[in-house]
Amino acid sequence: MQQDSTEYEFQQPHLPVDTRVEDLLDRMTTAEKAGQLVGTWAGQLSEFNDVSDVKAAITDHHIGAAATFGWGGSLDTTVDDVVETVNELQTYAVEETRLGIPLLFNVDAVHGHAYVANATVFPNGLGVGATWDTDAAERAANVTASEIRATGAHQNYSPTCDVGRDPRWGRVFETFGESPYLCGELAAAKARGYQGDGIEGDENVIATAKHFPAYSEPERGEDASPVDVSEYKLRNTFVPPFERLLEADVESVMPCYNSINGEPAHSSERYLIDLLRDELGFDGTVVSDWNGIRQLCDEHRTAVDRRDAVHQSRVAGLDLASVGHVGHVEALVALVEDGDLPESVLDASVRRVLEQKFKLGLFEDPYVDADDAADTVGASDHQDVALECARESMTLLQNDDILPLSGDEDVFVAGPNADDLVHQVGGWSVDEEAHVAGDSIRDALADHTTGTVTYERGASMSTTEDVEAAAAKAAEADVAVVAVGENWYLHEFGPEVQSGTKTGEFPTRSELRLPEAQRELVEAIHETGTPTVGVLVTGRPLIVDWMAEHLPAILMAYYPGSRGGTAVAETLFGANEPAGRLPISVPRSPGDLPQHFDHLAHPAPIGADEHPDSYDPLFEFGHGLSYTDFEYADLSVSTDVLDADDEFEVSVTLANVGDRSGTEVVQAYSSALTASHVPRVRRLQAFERVTLDPGEERTVTLSLAAADFSVYHPGDGHTLEDGEYRLRVADETETVTVDDAAL
Repeated sequence: MQQDSTEYEFQQPHLPVDTRVEDLLDRMTTAEKAGQLVGTWAGQLSEFNDVSDVKAAITDHHIGAAATFGWGGSLDTTVDDVVETVNELQTYAVEETRLGIPLLFNVDAVHGHAYVANATVFPNGLGVGATWDTDAAERAANVTASEIRATGAHQNYSPTCDVGRDPRWGRVFETFGESPYLCGELAAAKARGYQGDGIEGDENVIATAKHFPAYSEPERGEDASPVDVSEYKLRNTFVPPFERLLEADVESVMPCYNSINGEPAHSSERYLIDLLRDELGFDGTVVSDWNGIRQLCDEHRTAVDRRDAVHQSRVAGLDLASVGHVGHVEALVALVEDGDLPESVLDASVRRVLEQKFKLGLFEDPYVDADDAADTVGASDHQDVALECARESMTLLQNDDILPLSGDEDVFVAGPNADDLVHQVGGWSVDEEAHVAGDSIRDALADHTTGTVTYERGASMSTTEDVEAAAAKAAEADVAVVAVGENWYLHEFGPEVQSGTKTGEFPTRSELRLPEAQRELVEAIHETGTPTVGVLVTGRPLIVDWMAEHLPAILMAYYPGSRGGTAVAETLFGANEPAGRLPISVPRSPGDLPQHFDHLAHPAPIGADEHPDSYDPLFEFGHGLSYTDFEYADLSVSTDVLDADDEFEVSVTLANVGDRSGTEVVQAYSSALTASHVPRVRRLQAFERVTLDPGEERTVTLSLAAADFSVYHPGDGHTLEDGEYRLRVADETETVTVDDAAL
């Protein structure tokens, strides 16, 4: 039971947080300290199957964190159910334990609080990347934080900082794309949205930068397989987004499951202490990915048993084992009592964990109100933000004057993703349509035309249905819209119980083309002669070369979230201007991989005229069409000779020369003309979304710094070299020189 009513320093909210932390730490036993550093599941997929088991873990092992939301948490997803569970467990932790330390609840709310029924679900990562809009990303995260906090959770395992370099990888949809710069800017925006001005706010949560330091270019594209990468690539491609998040004062970092150059990140002092803490200066909490510690012995085989795995992770700097369960607590206590782990290691981690709990205000008010949660989750103004984000993500890949539609057409709708809300929101969401408060593409199209809308699915993900019936209905329509792509999945395209996809069935890492059933459907509809629009609802850049050759229009919708159906319909009918731009390249063939806009320069030994283009995707990074036309002119720089610490401006004139309002994403790239290390052929350096009325012209000014040209050199750190750097915006170029005398 909790101690008597004597008010200790840690119970006095007017005292500084450091004082409260030290007072509480001094009162804790080794076992209580160990428990604060371990979390557990509370639900169907854990070894704890009900709340009573979690209570026992709190009593007997002082467990300090819990995950009751999501596929690894509670079976129940309604607001009332999750609030009841949180409050019951908090009451037990506060009132039935010696020190009354409240629990920290964590959640994977990567694109909205999407594991709670009827929550606001935003586009998944690639869709947010397609907006190229940091303000939109921050607004989305702010909405998510308010819904998370209203239901009793405190830490969000987001944003994803991984740079999506391999479209075969099953988690590329969680990334913001293939550019380290774009990923860093959008991830930092989401961190700001989650944390606000600090986690002291009652609508703010802990943001977690994941998965440090390199996860997203695994061998074979297989999730969690080894990443063997040079230090040059590690520091110039994968680490920069995390550096950007540390600048934004992110509170927590999560290591990746995989090994990097033979070292599992969860047990690597090199990455978690030397790099993250000592070099990059991070002072927040390091939290494990779900089973990252257990995997050290079970899969990586770098630990002899689970006790050894716990020891390795703690020596490497891990603070919180997300779902370590009671076994992790027992191992920690034994390690300290046996003299194999200094108790000071526990103390350092406990300080960081308790500091966050105090800042969050959990010692003053750990509970949440069911009525307030019901009013907050999925609120209409939150759904409006989701709709706006989905609108901004819509990326028109090609258009042969068929779009926008006039609004009076008879429309035929087909495809496995035309009327499936679970597919539409994508993974890390509820997996039952009844729990999605949204609109399908089929329903939204019917709301946007005065004509007749007919429907025939025609194919599931991998199986044809009544293709002949679909073709017959298409032949009677003015236009056909076929929504194809991928279904709901996590990690390596599963789990089967929720995704409905058996191992080996599409989607898989070995197949980036649409399965035969979907291709057959699209081809049959096209052959009717009815103009056909392809809509891609997908987590990855699929190879759609046949569609690109034969269909007059293709819209990339990504996983657009709960309001994505409306965003698609509005875009097809012209109520929404397509302004999304690809955050990742769409390859022509799997044999072209890797296919990155910023690949390293290299020779063409048989001659450039006989060498196929190194970068020749089906649709390139940054691509996206509009319903109007833009022209660029008069690129200029505020100075063309730079000192090392100089900031400067790049200006360009942008004109809307079409007859509709439209939004363009102005993108500035740089290229080092010479360098001591082989440079990337180009680097994204700045961007800005600009909306112009017909005939309007505007000078767009982007702020850069000479330091933006720096490159990490192994052994030397970030290095800015003298020389010439070419800047490009659209087809306009300028050159600036970094003066050797300034270095």
